[in-house]
Amino acid sequence: MRTKERLFANLDLPLLISVLVIMAIGMATVYSVTYNPHSPSIFSFSEKYGKQFLWMGASLFLGVMLLLIDADVYRKFAEFIYAGCLGLLILVLFMPPVHGARAWLGFGGLGIQPAEFAKIATALLLAKAIDQINLKLQNARTVVNLLVILLIPGLLVALQPDAGTLLVFSSFLFVLYREGISFDPLFLNFVNSVRGVRFKTTWLGTHFIPFLFFVLVLSLLSLYMSGSDYSVFGATVSGIRFLCLIVAGIGLFFLGVILLFGYPRYRRNNLIVLLSAFTFAFFLINSISFVFNHVAKPHQKNRIELVLGLKEDPNGADYNRNRAMAAVGSGGLSGKGYLQASVSSMRTNHVPESETDFIFCPFSEEWGFLGSLVLLAIYAFIILRIFLIAERQRSIFFRIYAYCVGMIFFYHVAINLGMNIGLAPVIGIPLPFMSYGGSSILAFTSMVFILLKLDSQRKDVLR
Repeated sequence: MRTKERLFANLDLPLLISVLVIMAIGMATVYSVTYNPHSPSIFSFSEKYGKQFLWMGASLFLGVMLLLIDADVYRKFAEFIYAGCLGLLILVLFMPPVHGARAWLGFGGLGIQPAEFAKIATALLLAKAIDQINLKLQNARTVVNLLVILLIPGLLVALQPDAGTLLVFSSFLFVLYREGISFDPLFLNFVNSVRGVRFKTTWLGTHFIPFLFFVLVLSLLSLYMSGSDYSVFGATVSGIRFLCLIVAGIGLFFLGVILLFGYPRYRRNNLIVLLSAFTFAFFLINSISFVFNHVAKPHQKNRIELVLGLKEDPNGADYNRNRAMAAVGSGGLSGKGYLQASVSSMRTNHVPESETDFIFCPFSEEWGFLGSLVLLAIYAFIILRIFLIAERQRSIFFRIYAYCVGMIFFYHVAINLGMNIGLAPVIGIPLPFMSYGGSSILAFTSMVFILLKLDSQRKDVLR
């Protein structure tokens, strides 16, 4: 029988220590931001730093409890954990809105955010589902089942609405791609049913991630050009029409390449791919333009225009982002020192939510560029360490879960830091183990400690 000593001895200490260091940095930063000189003790539970200290203690206790559970339990009960989280996501839709979103379940003076825990549940069920399929015998049903696992919680999160968490759910698509989940069966069924011709492969299924990049670039161009006019050969045309002309020109160029230099036996399929791609491009461009100009609410349009640099409103809609960048820049090379933040401190309130979504601002202001580099290095180490742990797993279930955790961390860190330095829209997404809030710290701690438990039992799995 495995002893408790052996269980803890098999934990990945580099990952565990790195996480504990980030938690300590986060606790110190929350204390600095919310510091009240009339109640300086960290045990002042009426203050935010006192509450955060309680949440961190509770999260570490929960983490130890999760380590005592056999790794196979997480796989066996993945469906029940997933169903429970879906139930909470449905229940939260009937709660009173907080800051315009129905995302919180209140318990007295406290509240939890079910969407944070839904990420863990989705990762567990996705790992189990992929573990149970034969990757060499994929069909449309298996691909649809995997997408449904992602779409159901994603839709419930979108109804809250919580754009930040919804964006994080898209990270699981990269996990599918890494595991060789091909979208060929899904697209082949569609192509063959429409055309009545049997194809062995589809360009879209084989190149799904490049296709997503193509959609992202085209979407950004469509948003950027939607509200502008351009002069083309002396005539004034709208930005969307100009973009369509550019896409048409590119399409004609590739048409000429295919007709002049393409192999005859591949010409027909290449023409079909080209026609499908550019038909989709025209549809996407005009759809985004219609949604942006006629469906999007004024505050949503403002955020998009501010991020794309189409307008400036430093003291209005862009206040948060503008003050966040000012706080980060004010730290200089080495920072102002601990407890010396002025721009991002809650005492001055120049940066709203500086203890939650904008926690990086006070840290950067206090410790400067050098301190920020150290923090980024620790986060980079954690993410790379998680991917290393994923690669050494014998179990498909263990590996998929580890990759899901790694991608969730990557999305949270990249988007949150992007918000703080003006490279991403303000969509409300916490920085792991640093942002103030019980749901975030509990969810990330649970996520990591489950991973540590699975990794500690990797040698028990037969190849």
